[in-house]
Amino acid sequence: MSRTEFIIATAIVLFIAFSLGWFANWLVHRFTRVAQSDVDELERMSQELHEAEETRDQAIVYLQQREAELTNQLSQTEAELAAAMEGLRDARAQLG
Repeated sequence: MSRTEFIIATAIVLFIAFSLGWFANWLVHRFTRVAQSDVDELERMSQELHEAEETRDQAIVYLQQREAELTNQLSQTEAELAAAMEGLRDARAQLG
């Protein structure tokens, strides 16, 4: 094999390697490309999730406040009931 044949063979091998690399790169980009509509949909879903989390947090705060109010009201009602029962007991004791 002469020097010229060796250079031509090497150039052909390098060109084939370059072509295969370029084709492989094109395939990878072709199959991994994300469409803009998919990105838009992901952004929309992200925004909806964020809004849902905010709504959930607001609902939790509201329920905690409502629970505190009802607990307070129940305590007051129990105190009034105890006072009424004590008054009834005293009234029965005075009558009997």
